[in-house]
Amino acid sequence: MMTNKLIARLMVATALTAAAATGTAFAAGQQDAALAGAAKAGTATNDEAITSKIKASLADQKQIGVTTADGVVTLSGSVANTDVGTKAIQVASAVPGVKEVKSELTVASK
Repeated sequence: MMTNKLIARLMVATALTAAAATGTAFAAGQQDAALAGAAKAGTATNDEAITSKIKASLADQKQIGVTTADGVVTLSGSVANTDVGTKAIQVASAVPGVKEVKSELTVASK
């Protein structure tokens, strides 16, 4: 009888330990997911700031579109000449946080 009680207590202790470990792993997984979500949100906010800064710097060039994803800026649209396009690329490259600038700019035909 004493052995049965001891075995029952050991089984309960094992079950409680397993449940606690599962709960801890679950909580750690939730924390990792929350941190990853926060990092993505931070990246999106940073991308928006980069786009805003570039658009403000290119305010006189309304025909140039600016998008940013993970620090990579894409310039699109039509420019009057290559000098305008080169200047836009230089302006975008100078903004802090920009990792790369991709140009989809075309030179307008006269």
